[in-house]
Amino acid sequence: MSLKKIMAIEYIRGVSMLGVIGIHTGAYSLSNPKVNIHLFALLEIITRFSVPIFFFVSAFGLFITQDLTAKLNYSSFLAKRLRTVLLPYAVWSILYMIHYTLVSGDTMIWHPSLLFEYALFGLASYQLYFLVILLWFYTLMPLWRFMVRHIINHPIRNLGIILLLQILFNYYSSFMLHANFSNHYINKLIYHRASYWLLHYLFIFLLGAVCAVKYSDFKVVIRRHQSSITNFFYLTLSGILLFYYYLLYVDHYTPEAAVNTDHQLSPIGILYTLSTTLFLFMVFSKDTLPQGIRNVLSSLGKHSYGVYLVHPLVMYYLSNYLAGQNLLMTAPITIIFYLLTASFSLAFAILIEKISIFMPIISVLLIGSKLPKSKSGI
Repeated sequence: MSLKKIMAIEYIRGVSMLGVIGIHTGAYSLSNPKVNIHLFALLEIITRFSVPIFFFVSAFGLFITQDLTAKLNYSSFLAKRLRTVLLPYAVWSILYMIHYTLVSGDTMIWHPSLLFEYALFGLASYQLYFLVILLWFYTLMPLWRFMVRHIINHPIRNLGIILLLQILFNYYSSFMLHANFSNHYINKLIYHRASYWLLHYLFIFLLGAVCAVKYSDFKVVIRRHQSSITNFFYLTLSGILLFYYYLLYVDHYTPEAAVNTDHQLSPIGILYTLSTTLFLFMVFSKDTLPQGIRNVLSSLGKHSYGVYLVHPLVMYYLSNYLAGQNLLMTAPITIIFYLLTASFSLAFAILIEKISIFMPIISVLLIGSKLPKSKSGI
């Protein structure tokens, strides 16, 4: 089955991209000492599903055309995925590091030891860690195929067990594990664990894989349990918001400290991600959205990779402009900042597509793929 026919996946990708921009906009809004805590909740808490759901979408795309009974051509599979992810990762890492050096004058990041660390953990820009984790998922594809073959024998039971283990593991990693070992290198590996530990997102990835392999059954489950899925979504949404406000008003956390506790790896965050994944798939499968919204989500979904890679650069220059104009990140300015970031980033991604019609190497380097011959004319 072609992924292109499953528009719900593309719409989810588009919504998730908007959520990622929201999370990073929320971080910029903290420059205002009197940040609007409710807008901050919208940008930083309600959007917490955004990064994990990309792993669901990635796994779904990988497994929707997989024949688990056939032998995997691992070398061919890996070569294609390395081109799609590793090449843009390397190119964008270099671009962000060059940019940082030009604007700061700091050349220390080019020291071999730091260069290796930046490459290993995706430190050239704060969003690149996603690609590092994705590369690990791709590299271990034979393992996931093996696991999925066994999970689909009893999907509900097996996924339930993995979900429980996921909650326990993420809780330990997020709230109990500290980089206080005597060995400097072990501390580095633990300190940067959020940048490469794919185990943090194993459940949502395997869920995407199982839903793809059992897509016909998955659609039936979604259709039959719409009420339960809706209630589950609103319950977990209420839970993650109540935890945020509890941390603010009862434990007197700062907004930044609250979001660093009430995040996607927390127990409620994991459940919220699961409920949102099911809820969005249910809503978008109905195909009842107005055509205008569908067009926007489809465009964002189609160009989400380019938007994801470039938006921190857009945010940097927008924030510099605001600082130069002595404009504080009030609620209205924050909303405008968000909309401009999304618009400029999408415009950049579309521009890359247009330029690549005549210069395919541009899209190969920046997003790891070239346009189909029917579009590129090659």
